[in-house]
Amino acid sequence: SSKYAKEALELTKAQEVTKQQEYLTKLKEYEAMIEQTKVQHKQVEAEEKRKTIQEETKQHQMRANYNDQLARKRYEEQLLQQQKMNDENLRRQEESVAKQEAMRKATIEHEMELRSKMETKKVEAESLARAKADRENHDLLMEKLRVGAQEQRETILASIKTTANILGTGLNLLLTDWDKILATAGGLSLIALGIYTAKGATSISTKYIEARLGKPSLVRETSRFSLIESVKHPINAVKNLKAKSGDVLSGVVLAPEMEERLRDIAIATKNTKHNKGIFRNILMYGPPGTGKTMFAKKLAHHSGMDYAIMTGGDVAPMGSSGVTAIHKVFDWASSSRKGLVLFIDEADAFLRKRSSETISESLRATLNAFLYRTGEQSDKFMLVLASNTPQQFDWAVNDRLDEMVEFPLPTLNERERLVRLYFDKFVLQPAAQGKRRLKVAPFDYTSLCSKIAHVTEGLSGREIAKLGVAWQASAYASEDGVLTEAMVMSKVEDSIRAHKMKVRWQSEQESPESFMGVDKSSPSHNQIQSKARAS
Repeated sequence: SSKYAKEALELTKAQEVTKQQEYLTKLKEYEAMIEQTKVQHKQVEAEEKRKTIQEETKQHQMRANYNDQLARKRYEEQLLQQQKMNDENLRRQEESVAKQEAMRKATIEHEMELRSKMETKKVEAESLARAKADRENHDLLMEKLRVGAQEQRETILASIKTTANILGTGLNLLLTDWDKILATAGGLSLIALGIYTAKGATSISTKYIEARLGKPSLVRETSRFSLIESVKHPINAVKNLKAKSGDVLSGVVLAPEMEERLRDIAIATKNTKHNKGIFRNILMYGPPGTGKTMFAKKLAHHSGMDYAIMTGGDVAPMGSSGVTAIHKVFDWASSSRKGLVLFIDEADAFLRKRSSETISESLRATLNAFLYRTGEQSDKFMLVLASNTPQQFDWAVNDRLDEMVEFPLPTLNERERLVRLYFDKFVLQPAAQGKRRLKVAPFDYTSLCSKIAHVTEGLSGREIAKLGVAWQASAYASEDGVLTEAMVMSKVEDSIRAHKMKVRWQSEQESPESFMGVDKSSPSHNQIQSKARAS
Protein backbone atom coordinates (compact mmCIF):
# COMPACT_ATOMS: atom_id res chain seq x y z
CA SER A 1 0.00 0.00 0.00
CA SER A 2 2.92 2.31 0.68
CA LYS A 3 4.07 1.59 -2.83
CA TYR A 4 0.77 2.79 -4.31
CA ALA A 5 0.65 5.73 -1.98
CA LYS A 6 3.97 6.93 -3.25
CA GLU A 7 2.81 6.62 -6.87
CA ALA A 8 -0.39 8.42 -6.02
CA LEU A 9 1.60 11.22 -4.47
CA GLU A 10 3.80 11.49 -7.54
CA LEU A 11 0.75 11.53 -9.76
CA THR A 12 -0.79 14.23 -7.63
CA LYS A 13 2.36 16.30 -7.87
CA ALA A 14 2.44 15.84 -11.65
CA GLN A 15 -1.19 16.93 -11.95
CA GLU A 16 -0.45 19.94 -9.76
CA VAL A 17 2.46 20.92 -12.02
CA THR A 18 0.26 20.51 -15.10
CA LYS A 19 -2.45 22.71 -13.57
CA GLN A 20 0.10 25.36 -12.69
CA GLN A 21 1.38 25.36 -16.26
CA GLU A 22 -2.19 25.67 -17.55
CA TYR A 23 -2.76 28.57 -15.15
CA LEU A 24 0.43 30.23 -16.38
CA THR A 25 -0.64 29.73 -20.01
CA LYS A 26 -4.07 31.22 -19.33
CA LEU A 27 -2.44 34.09 -17.46
CA LYS A 28 -0.22 34.85 -20.47
CA GLU A 29 -3.22 34.63 -22.81
CA TYR A 30 -5.12 37.02 -20.58
CA GLU A 31 -2.20 39.44 -20.52
CA ALA A 32 -1.97 39.21 -24.35
CA MET A 33 -5.69 39.84 -24.56
CA ILE A 34 -5.31 42.89 -22.34
CA GLU A 35 -2.51 44.20 -24.58
CA GLN A 36 -4.61 43.57 -27.70
CA THR A 37 -7.51 45.37 -26.08
CA LYS A 38 -5.25 48.34 -25.39
CA VAL A 39 -4.07 48.35 -29.02
CA GLN A 40 -7.65 48.15 -30.29
CA HIS A 41 -8.61 50.93 -27.92
CA LYS A 42 -5.80 53.10 -29.30
CA GLN A 43 -6.92 52.28 -32.86
CA VAL A 44 -10.49 53.23 -32.00
CA GLU A 45 -9.25 56.47 -30.47
CA ALA A 46 -7.16 57.20 -33.59
CA GLU A 47 -10.15 56.45 -35.85
CA GLU A 48 -12.38 58.66 -33.76
CA LYS A 49 -9.78 61.40 -33.87
CA ARG A 50 -9.49 61.03 -37.67
CA LYS A 51 -13.26 61.18 -38.05
CA THR A 52 -13.35 64.22 -35.79
CA ILE A 53 -10.67 65.96 -37.87
CA GLN A 54 -12.47 64.96 -41.08
CA GLU A 55 -15.77 66.28 -39.74
CA GLU A 56 -14.08 69.51 -38.65
CA THR A 57 -12.53 69.84 -42.11
CA LYS A 58 -15.91 69.20 -43.70
CA GLN A 59 -17.57 71.76 -41.47
CA HIS A 60 -14.81 74.25 -42.23
CA GLN A 61 -15.23 73.64 -45.96
CA MET A 62 -19.00 74.01 -45.67
CA ARG A 63 -18.53 77.28 -43.80
CA ALA A 64 -16.06 78.43 -46.46
CA ASN A 65 -18.48 77.48 -49.25
CA TYR A 66 -21.32 79.19 -47.44
CA ASN A 67 -19.23 82.32 -46.97
CA ASP A 68 -18.21 82.17 -50.63
CA GLN A 69 -21.85 81.86 -51.68
CA LEU A 70 -22.74 84.80 -49.47
CA ALA A 71 -19.90 86.81 -50.99
CA ARG A 72 -20.97 85.86 -54.51
CA LYS A 73 -24.55 86.72 -53.73
CA ARG A 74 -23.51 90.08 -52.30
CA TYR A 75 -21.36 90.70 -55.39
CA GLU A 76 -24.21 89.75 -57.71
CA GLU A 77 -26.55 92.02 -55.80
CA GLN A 78 -24.00 94.81 -56.08
CA LEU A 79 -23.71 94.18 -59.82
CA LEU A 80 -27.48 94.12 -60.15
CA GLN A 81 -27.78 97.33 -58.19
CA GLN A 82 -25.02 98.91 -60.27
CA GLN A 83 -26.78 97.76 -63.44
CA LYS A 84 -30.03 99.27 -62.25
CA MET A 85 -28.25 102.52 -61.49
CA ASN A 86 -26.60 102.47 -64.92
CA ASP A 87 -29.93 101.75 -66.60
CA GLU A 88 -31.55 104.57 -64.66
CA ASN A 89 -28.76 106.97 -65.61
CA LEU A 90 -28.99 105.86 -69.22
CA ARG A 91 -32.76 106.34 -69.18
CA ARG A 92 -32.36 109.82 -67.75
CA GLN A 93 -29.74 110.67 -70.35
CA GLU A 94 -31.99 109.37 -73.11
CA GLU A 95 -34.90 111.39 -71.77
CA SER A 96 -32.67 114.46 -71.61
CA VAL A 97 -31.44 113.92 -75.15
CA ALA A 98 -35.00 113.31 -76.33
CA LYS A 99 -36.15 116.54 -74.67
CA GLN A 100 -33.27 118.47 -76.22
CA GLU A 101 -34.02 116.92 -79.61
CA ALA A 102 -37.70 117.79 -79.27
CA MET A 103 -36.81 121.37 -78.34
CA ARG A 104 -34.40 121.61 -81.27
CA LYS A 105 -37.00 120.15 -83.61
CA ALA A 106 -39.65 122.56 -82.33
CA THR A 107 -37.24 125.47 -82.81
CA ILE A 108 -36.44 124.39 -86.37
CA GLU A 109 -40.14 123.94 -87.16
CA HIS A 110 -40.89 127.38 -85.76
CA GLU A 111 -38.09 128.92 -87.82
CA MET A 112 -39.32 127.14 -90.94
CA GLU A 113 -42.87 128.28 -90.27
CA LEU A 114 -41.72 131.90 -89.89
CA ARG A 115 -39.58 131.63 -93.01
CA SER A 116 -42.52 130.16 -94.94
CA LYS A 117 -44.79 132.97 -93.84
CA MET A 118 -42.19 135.53 -94.87
CA GLU A 119 -41.73 133.89 -98.26
CA THR A 120 -45.49 133.78 -98.76
CA LYS A 121 -45.84 137.45 -97.94
CA LYS A 122 -42.93 138.28 -100.22
CA VAL A 123 -44.45 136.34 -103.13
CA GLU A 124 -47.84 137.95 -102.54
CA ALA A 125 -46.25 141.41 -102.56
CA GLU A 126 -44.33 140.67 -105.75
CA SER A 127 -47.46 139.25 -107.41
CA LEU A 128 -49.50 142.31 -106.46
CA ALA A 129 -46.78 144.64 -107.75
CA ARG A 130 -46.48 142.67 -111.00
CA ALA A 131 -50.26 142.63 -111.50
CA LYS A 132 -50.46 146.36 -110.86
CA ALA A 133 -47.68 147.03 -113.40
CA ASP A 134 -49.38 144.76 -115.96
CA ARG A 135 -52.67 146.63 -115.53
CA GLU A 136 -50.97 149.97 -115.95
CA ASN A 137 -48.98 148.84 -119.06
CA HIS A 138 -51.74 146.69 -120.62
CA ASP A 139 -52.17 148.89 -123.71
CA LEU A 140 -48.44 149.02 -124.41
CA LEU A 141 -48.08 145.22 -124.07
CA MET A 142 -51.01 144.52 -126.39
CA GLU A 143 -49.58 146.86 -129.04
CA LYS A 144 -46.16 145.18 -128.74
CA LEU A 145 -47.67 141.70 -129.18
CA ARG A 146 -49.71 142.88 -132.16
CA VAL A 147 -46.66 144.35 -133.93
CA GLY A 148 -44.57 141.22 -133.23
CA ALA A 149 -47.26 138.89 -134.59
CA GLN A 150 -47.60 140.98 -137.75
CA GLU A 151 -43.84 140.87 -138.39
CA GLN A 152 -43.66 137.08 -137.82
CA ARG A 153 -46.59 136.49 -140.19
CA GLU A 154 -44.98 138.58 -142.94
CA THR A 155 -41.64 136.77 -142.47
CA ILE A 156 -43.28 133.32 -142.76
CA LEU A 157 -45.22 134.31 -145.88
CA ALA A 158 -42.06 135.68 -147.51
CA SER A 159 -40.16 132.45 -146.70
CA ILE A 160 -42.95 130.31 -148.18
CA LYS A 161 -43.01 132.37 -151.37
CA THR A 162 -39.22 132.21 -151.74
CA THR A 163 -39.13 128.43 -151.15
CA ALA A 164 -41.96 127.83 -153.61
CA ASN A 165 -40.23 129.90 -156.29
CA ILE A 166 -36.92 128.05 -155.80
CA LEU A 167 -38.55 124.59 -155.85
CA GLY A 168 -40.66 125.45 -158.86
CA THR A 169 -37.70 126.79 -160.81
CA GLY A 170 -35.54 123.79 -159.91
CA LEU A 171 -38.26 121.25 -160.73
CA ASN A 172 -38.95 122.97 -164.03
CA LEU A 173 -35.25 122.88 -164.97
CA LEU A 174 -34.97 119.22 -163.87
CA LEU A 175 -37.98 118.06 -165.88
CA THR A 176 -36.81 119.85 -169.00
CA ASP A 177 -33.24 118.35 -168.79
CA TRP A 178 -33.05 114.50 -169.12
CA ASP A 179 -29.35 114.41 -168.21
CA LYS A 180 -30.12 115.87 -164.78
CA ILE A 181 -33.01 113.41 -164.29
CA LEU A 182 -30.71 110.43 -164.98
CA ALA A 183 -27.96 111.84 -162.73
CA THR A 184 -30.44 112.35 -159.87
CA ALA A 185 -31.82 108.81 -160.20
CA GLY A 186 -28.30 107.36 -160.28
CA GLY A 187 -27.25 109.34 -157.23
CA LEU A 188 -30.26 108.16 -155.22
CA SER A 189 -29.57 104.55 -156.25
CA LEU A 190 -25.93 104.83 -155.18
CA ILE A 191 -26.97 106.30 -151.82
CA ALA A 192 -29.40 103.41 -151.21
CA LEU A 193 -26.76 100.86 -152.24
CA GLY A 194 -24.22 102.47 -149.91
CA ILE A 195 -26.63 102.33 -146.97
CA TYR A 196 -27.36 98.60 -147.42
CA THR A 197 -23.66 97.83 -148.06
CA ALA A 198 -22.70 99.64 -144.86
CA LYS A 199 -25.27 97.63 -142.88
CA GLY A 200 -23.95 94.31 -144.24
CA ALA A 201 -20.31 95.28 -143.73
CA THR A 202 -21.04 96.41 -140.17
CA SER A 203 -22.70 93.05 -139.36
CA ILE A 204 -19.80 91.07 -140.85
CA SER A 205 -17.22 93.25 -139.08
CA THR A 206 -19.04 92.83 -135.77
CA LYS A 207 -19.02 89.04 -136.10
CA TYR A 208 -15.33 89.09 -137.05
CA ILE A 209 -14.42 91.30 -134.09
CA GLU A 210 -16.43 89.07 -131.72
CA ALA A 211 -14.66 85.98 -133.07
CA ARG A 212 -11.18 87.54 -132.90
CA LEU A 213 -11.23 90.01 -130.01
CA GLY A 214 -14.25 89.25 -127.83
CA LYS A 215 -14.62 86.35 -125.41
CA PRO A 216 -17.91 84.38 -125.68
CA SER A 217 -20.26 84.72 -122.75
CA LEU A 218 -20.12 80.98 -122.00
CA VAL A 219 -16.34 81.01 -121.50
CA ARG A 220 -15.59 81.52 -117.81
CA GLU A 221 -11.78 81.58 -118.00
CA THR A 222 -9.23 81.61 -120.80
CA SER A 223 -5.51 82.13 -121.36
CA ARG A 224 -6.08 83.38 -124.90
CA PHE A 225 -4.81 86.91 -125.44
CA SER A 226 -7.42 89.46 -126.48
CA LEU A 227 -7.34 93.23 -126.63
CA ILE A 228 -10.41 93.62 -124.42
CA GLU A 229 -9.19 91.21 -121.73
CA SER A 230 -5.71 92.75 -121.76
CA VAL A 231 -7.24 96.15 -121.05
CA LYS A 232 -9.42 94.75 -118.25
CA HIS A 233 -6.68 92.58 -116.68
CA PRO A 234 -3.25 93.84 -117.87
CA ILE A 235 -1.26 91.99 -115.18
CA ASN A 236 -2.73 88.60 -116.07
CA ALA A 237 -2.15 89.29 -119.77
CA VAL A 238 1.55 90.02 -119.16
CA LYS A 239 1.91 86.88 -117.02
CA ASN A 240 0.35 84.72 -119.74
CA LEU A 241 2.69 86.18 -122.36
CA LYS A 242 5.80 85.61 -120.19
CA ALA A 243 4.78 82.13 -118.99
CA LYS A 244 7.06 79.32 -120.13
CA SER A 245 6.15 75.72 -120.80
CA GLY A 246 6.90 73.45 -117.83
CA ASP A 247 6.19 69.96 -116.60
CA VAL A 248 2.62 69.03 -117.44
CA LEU A 249 2.18 67.25 -114.08
CA SER A 250 3.88 69.79 -111.81
CA GLY A 251 1.66 70.24 -108.79
CA VAL A 252 -0.58 67.33 -109.87
CA VAL A 253 -0.32 64.25 -107.65
CA LEU A 254 -1.63 61.02 -109.18
CA ALA A 255 -0.84 57.32 -109.21
CA PRO A 256 2.36 56.43 -111.17
CA GLU A 257 0.51 54.53 -113.90
CA MET A 258 -1.96 57.41 -114.18
CA GLU A 259 0.86 59.95 -114.47
CA GLU A 260 2.48 57.88 -117.21
CA ARG A 261 -0.75 57.79 -119.20
CA LEU A 262 -1.35 61.52 -118.84
CA ARG A 263 2.24 62.27 -119.89
CA ASP A 264 1.63 60.24 -123.04
CA ILE A 265 -1.50 62.31 -123.73
CA ALA A 266 0.41 65.55 -123.15
CA ILE A 267 3.29 64.51 -125.43
CA ALA A 268 0.86 63.39 -128.14
CA THR A 269 -1.03 66.69 -127.92
CA LYS A 270 2.16 68.76 -128.08
CA ASN A 271 3.43 66.83 -131.11
CA THR A 272 0.02 67.07 -132.78
CA LYS A 273 0.08 70.82 -132.38
CA HIS A 274 3.67 71.04 -133.61
CA ASN A 275 2.90 68.94 -136.71
CA LYS A 276 -0.49 70.62 -137.32
CA GLY A 277 -2.32 67.34 -136.99
CA ILE A 278 -5.84 66.46 -135.89
CA PHE A 279 -6.51 66.76 -132.16
CA ARG A 280 -8.17 63.96 -130.18
CA ASN A 281 -11.14 64.60 -127.91
CA ILE A 282 -10.84 63.41 -124.30
CA LEU A 283 -13.30 62.61 -121.51
CA MET A 284 -12.04 62.90 -117.93
CA TYR A 285 -14.43 61.42 -115.39
CA GLY A 286 -14.32 60.79 -111.68
CA PRO A 287 -15.25 62.36 -108.33
CA PRO A 288 -14.97 66.14 -107.97
CA GLY A 289 -11.68 67.61 -106.79
CA THR A 290 -9.41 64.96 -108.30
CA GLY A 291 -7.43 67.26 -110.64
CA LYS A 292 -9.37 67.23 -113.93
CA THR A 293 -9.48 71.01 -114.43
CA MET A 294 -5.88 71.47 -113.25
CA PHE A 295 -4.62 68.88 -115.73
CA ALA A 296 -6.58 70.48 -118.61
CA LYS A 297 -4.91 73.86 -117.92
CA LYS A 298 -1.45 72.33 -117.67
CA LEU A 299 -2.07 70.27 -120.82
CA ALA A 300 -2.79 73.45 -122.80
CA HIS A 301 0.19 75.27 -121.28
CA HIS A 302 2.55 72.35 -121.88
CA SER A 303 1.52 71.96 -125.53
CA GLY A 304 1.81 75.69 -126.27
CA MET A 305 -1.94 76.09 -126.78
CA ASP A 306 -4.50 78.40 -125.22
CA TYR A 307 -7.15 77.04 -122.90
CA ALA A 308 -10.75 78.05 -122.34
CA ILE A 309 -12.98 76.80 -119.54
CA MET A 310 -16.76 76.71 -119.69
CA THR A 311 -19.26 74.88 -117.51
CA GLY A 312 -22.25 72.93 -118.68
CA GLY A 313 -24.45 74.47 -116.01
CA ASP A 314 -24.30 77.83 -117.83
CA VAL A 315 -25.89 76.45 -121.00
CA ALA A 316 -29.31 75.34 -119.71
CA PRO A 317 -30.42 78.77 -118.33
CA MET A 318 -29.76 80.41 -121.74
CA GLY A 319 -32.84 78.76 -123.24
CA SER A 320 -33.32 79.35 -126.95
CA SER A 321 -30.18 81.51 -127.17
CA GLY A 322 -28.04 78.53 -126.18
CA VAL A 323 -27.67 77.41 -129.81
CA THR A 324 -26.23 80.79 -130.83
CA ALA A 325 -23.93 80.80 -127.79
CA ILE A 326 -22.56 77.33 -128.65
CA HIS A 327 -21.86 78.39 -132.24
CA LYS A 328 -20.07 81.52 -130.96
CA VAL A 329 -17.87 79.39 -128.69
CA PHE A 330 -16.80 77.08 -131.51
CA ASP A 331 -16.31 79.96 -133.97
CA TRP A 332 -14.12 81.67 -131.38
CA ALA A 333 -12.21 78.45 -130.69
CA SER A 334 -11.62 77.84 -134.41
CA SER A 335 -10.11 81.32 -134.82
CA SER A 336 -7.24 80.68 -132.36
CA ARG A 337 -3.81 80.91 -134.01
CA LYS A 338 -2.07 78.84 -131.31
CA GLY A 339 -4.76 76.19 -131.05
CA LEU A 340 -7.18 75.90 -128.14
CA VAL A 341 -7.98 73.32 -125.46
CA LEU A 342 -11.72 73.76 -124.88
CA PHE A 343 -12.45 72.35 -121.41
CA ILE A 344 -16.14 71.82 -120.58
CA ASP A 345 -16.63 71.13 -116.87
CA GLU A 346 -19.83 69.41 -115.69
CA ALA A 347 -20.51 68.54 -119.33
CA ASP A 348 -23.31 66.15 -118.36
CA ALA A 349 -25.44 69.19 -117.42
CA PHE A 350 -26.35 69.78 -121.09
CA LEU A 351 -24.99 66.75 -122.97
CA ARG A 352 -27.41 64.28 -121.42
CA LYS A 353 -29.50 61.74 -123.34
CA ARG A 354 -31.96 63.27 -125.81
CA SER A 355 -34.39 60.43 -125.11
CA SER A 356 -34.80 61.65 -121.54
CA GLU A 357 -38.17 63.21 -120.76
CA THR A 358 -36.61 65.84 -118.49
CA ILE A 359 -34.59 67.54 -121.25
CA SER A 360 -36.23 70.65 -122.71
CA GLU A 361 -36.58 71.47 -126.39
CA SER A 362 -34.12 74.36 -126.18
CA LEU A 363 -31.54 72.15 -124.44
CA ARG A 364 -32.10 69.44 -127.05
CA ALA A 365 -31.50 72.02 -129.79
CA THR A 366 -28.32 73.16 -128.02
CA LEU A 367 -27.11 69.56 -127.81
CA ASN A 368 -27.79 69.12 -131.54
CA ALA A 369 -25.75 72.25 -132.27
CA PHE A 370 -22.89 70.86 -130.16
CA LEU A 371 -23.03 67.53 -132.01
CA TYR A 372 -23.03 69.36 -135.35
CA ARG A 373 -19.92 71.37 -134.48
CA THR A 374 -18.06 68.31 -133.14
CA GLY A 375 -19.06 65.90 -135.91
CA GLU A 376 -15.58 66.08 -137.39
CA GLN A 377 -12.29 66.30 -135.56
CA SER A 378 -10.52 69.63 -135.74
CA ASP A 379 -6.96 70.83 -136.14
CA LYS A 380 -7.88 74.14 -134.46
CA PHE A 381 -9.09 73.05 -131.04
CA MET A 382 -9.05 70.05 -128.72
CA LEU A 383 -12.22 69.16 -126.83
CA VAL A 384 -11.83 68.00 -123.21
CA LEU A 385 -14.97 67.04 -121.29
CA ALA A 386 -15.15 66.53 -117.52
CA SER A 387 -18.01 64.80 -115.73
CA ASN A 388 -18.82 63.16 -112.42
CA THR A 389 -21.61 61.08 -114.01
CA PRO A 390 -20.59 60.15 -117.58
CA GLN A 391 -23.36 57.55 -117.79
CA GLN A 392 -25.79 60.43 -118.42
CA PHE A 393 -24.10 61.37 -121.73
CA ASP A 394 -25.99 61.00 -124.98
CA TRP A 395 -24.57 58.14 -127.04
CA ALA A 396 -23.68 60.53 -129.87
CA VAL A 397 -21.48 62.46 -127.42
CA ASN A 398 -19.64 59.27 -126.43
CA ASP A 399 -19.09 58.55 -130.13
CA ARG A 400 -17.17 61.84 -130.48
CA LEU A 401 -14.72 60.98 -127.69
CA ASP A 402 -11.40 59.37 -128.60
CA GLU A 403 -10.06 58.62 -125.11
CA MET A 404 -11.54 58.23 -121.64
CA VAL A 405 -9.44 58.88 -118.54
CA GLU A 406 -10.70 58.10 -115.04
CA PHE A 407 -9.48 60.32 -112.19
CA PRO A 408 -10.04 58.24 -109.02
CA LEU A 409 -9.75 59.38 -105.43
CA PRO A 410 -6.13 59.41 -104.18
CA THR A 411 -4.82 56.27 -102.52
CA LEU A 412 -2.62 56.21 -99.40
CA ASN A 413 0.62 57.05 -101.25
CA GLU A 414 -0.99 59.88 -103.22
CA ARG A 415 -2.66 61.25 -100.09
CA GLU A 416 0.68 61.34 -98.27
CA ARG A 417 2.29 63.18 -101.20
CA LEU A 418 -0.62 65.63 -101.29
CA VAL A 419 -0.45 66.27 -97.54
CA ARG A 420 3.29 66.91 -97.74
CA LEU A 421 2.82 69.16 -100.79
CA TYR A 422 0.17 71.38 -99.22
CA PHE A 423 1.77 71.36 -95.76
CA ASP A 424 4.94 72.69 -97.38
CA LYS A 425 3.05 75.19 -99.57
CA PHE A 426 0.69 76.68 -96.99
CA VAL A 427 2.63 76.21 -93.73
CA LEU A 428 6.37 75.62 -94.06
CA GLN A 429 7.12 78.04 -96.90
CA PRO A 430 5.23 81.02 -95.37
CA ALA A 431 6.85 80.28 -92.00
CA ALA A 432 10.32 80.11 -93.59
CA GLN A 433 9.87 83.48 -95.32
CA GLY A 434 9.43 85.22 -91.99
CA LYS A 435 7.37 88.00 -93.56
CA ARG A 436 4.05 86.66 -92.33
CA ARG A 437 2.69 86.09 -88.85
CA LEU A 438 3.10 82.32 -89.00
CA LYS A 439 5.33 80.00 -86.99
CA VAL A 440 5.39 76.23 -86.60
CA ALA A 441 5.78 74.50 -83.25
CA PRO A 442 8.49 71.81 -83.08
CA PHE A 443 7.00 68.40 -83.89
CA ASP A 444 7.74 65.54 -86.30
CA TYR A 445 6.28 66.79 -89.59
CA THR A 446 7.10 63.59 -91.48
CA SER A 447 5.31 61.21 -89.13
CA LEU A 448 2.40 63.63 -88.78
CA CYS A 449 1.92 63.80 -92.58
CA SER A 450 1.94 59.99 -92.73
CA LYS A 451 -0.61 59.84 -89.91
CA ILE A 452 -2.86 62.35 -91.67
CA ALA A 453 -2.64 60.37 -94.92
CA HIS A 454 -3.86 57.24 -93.09
CA VAL A 455 -6.89 58.91 -91.49
CA THR A 456 -8.02 60.92 -94.56
CA GLU A 457 -9.14 57.99 -96.66
CA GLY A 458 -11.84 59.06 -99.13
CA LEU A 459 -10.83 62.73 -99.26
CA SER A 460 -10.16 64.24 -102.69
CA GLY A 461 -7.16 66.32 -103.67
CA ARG A 462 -9.20 69.52 -103.41
CA GLU A 463 -10.33 68.63 -99.89
CA ILE A 464 -6.71 68.02 -98.85
CA ALA A 465 -5.72 71.36 -100.40
CA LYS A 466 -8.47 73.07 -98.39
CA LEU A 467 -7.05 71.31 -95.35
CA GLY A 468 -3.73 73.08 -95.97
CA VAL A 469 -5.51 76.43 -96.18
CA ALA A 470 -7.32 75.61 -92.92
CA TRP A 471 -3.99 74.96 -91.16
CA GLN A 472 -2.68 78.33 -92.30
CA ALA A 473 -5.86 80.13 -91.23
CA SER A 474 -5.78 78.38 -87.84
CA ALA A 475 -2.25 79.67 -87.23
CA TYR A 476 -3.22 83.20 -88.24
CA ALA A 477 -6.22 83.06 -85.90
CA SER A 478 -4.16 82.00 -82.85
CA GLU A 479 -2.87 84.55 -80.36
CA ASP A 480 0.84 83.89 -80.97
CA GLY A 481 0.58 82.76 -84.60
CA VAL A 482 2.10 79.34 -83.82
CA LEU A 483 0.70 76.21 -85.48
CA THR A 484 0.80 73.22 -83.13
CA GLU A 485 0.29 69.53 -83.77
CA ALA A 486 -3.01 69.63 -81.85
CA MET A 487 -4.28 72.43 -84.10
CA VAL A 488 -3.31 70.45 -87.20
CA MET A 489 -5.13 67.30 -86.05
CA SER A 490 -8.16 69.34 -84.98
CA LYS A 491 -8.57 70.69 -88.51
CA VAL A 492 -8.07 67.17 -89.90
CA GLU A 493 -10.88 65.85 -87.69
CA ASP A 494 -13.15 68.72 -88.78
CA SER A 495 -12.43 67.94 -92.43
CA ILE A 496 -13.15 64.23 -91.94
CA ARG A 497 -16.47 65.00 -90.24
CA ALA A 498 -17.43 67.38 -93.03
CA HIS A 499 -16.54 64.76 -95.65
CA LYS A 500 -18.66 62.11 -93.92
CA MET A 501 -21.57 64.53 -93.82
CA LYS A 502 -21.22 65.21 -97.57
CA VAL A 503 -21.14 61.48 -98.28
CA ARG A 504 -24.27 61.00 -96.16
CA TRP A 505 -26.08 63.76 -98.04
CA GLN A 506 -25.01 62.26 -101.36
CA SER A 507 -26.05 58.75 -100.37
CA GLU A 508 -29.56 60.00 -99.61
CA GLN A 509 -29.96 60.98 -103.27
CA GLU A 510 -27.75 58.58 -105.21
CA SER A 511 -26.24 55.14 -104.91
CA PRO A 512 -22.60 54.85 -103.83
CA GLU A 513 -21.52 53.97 -107.36
CA SER A 514 -23.12 57.03 -108.90
CA PHE A 515 -21.51 59.13 -106.17
CA MET A 516 -18.15 57.93 -107.46
CA GLY A 517 -19.27 59.01 -110.91
CA VAL A 518 -19.63 55.47 -112.36
CA ASP A 519 -22.73 53.34 -112.81
CA LYS A 520 -21.30 49.94 -113.62
CA SER A 521 -24.66 48.51 -114.61
CA SER A 522 -25.42 51.13 -117.24
CA PRO A 523 -24.67 50.55 -120.94
CA SER A 524 -22.83 53.88 -121.15
CA HIS A 525 -20.32 52.78 -118.53
CA ASN A 526 -19.62 49.55 -120.40
CA GLN A 527 -19.16 51.55 -123.59
CA ILE A 528 -16.77 53.92 -121.82
CA GLN A 529 -14.72 51.08 -120.40
CA SER A 530 -14.51 49.25 -123.73
CA LYS A 531 -13.44 52.42 -125.56
CA ALA A 532 -10.89 53.19 -122.84
CA ARG A 533 -9.36 49.72 -123.18
CA ALA A 534 -9.32 50.05 -126.97
CA SER A 535 -7.61 53.46 -126.80
